[in-house]
Amino acid sequence: MAETEAGKGLLDTSVLIDPETAVSLPEEGSISTLSLAELAAGPFAVRTKADQSRRQQRIQWAEASFEALPFDESCARAYGSVYAAVVAAGRKPRGPRMLDLLIAATSIAHELPFYTRNARDLAGLDGLLEVIDVGAG
Repeated sequence: MAETEAGKGLLDTSVLIDPETAVSLPEEGSISTLSLAELAAGPFAVRTKADQSRRQQRIQWAEASFEALPFDESCARAYGSVYAAVVAAGRKPRGPRMLDLLIAATSIAHELPFYTRNARDLAGLDGLLEVIDVGAG
């Protein structure tokens, strides 16, 4: 695992949904464009106008507050290592948590610690990724 820059980190979508209750955040946070995609889907996953509005405000806040790192070629290569590690740990790399693993690959490619509420979903990535659990979500 590469040495990470002090005070910096990549925030998982789970953190962006409710950052106020996170027990630990980096001084300088970045996000993945994949998290923006998850947040953009949010207003369409609820039925009431009030919930849709809240979710739309959350994506606008995230876009205005953080640098969004693209999922690029280096992230795609890092995902290969993530996939292999998850399989070696006896877990499935596809399915409901695939986006979490792609976002983790973004963190690896940019050599940033990964701040998440879903640390258990990243089991098997020891040595590839520094995971910081910010509290239950």
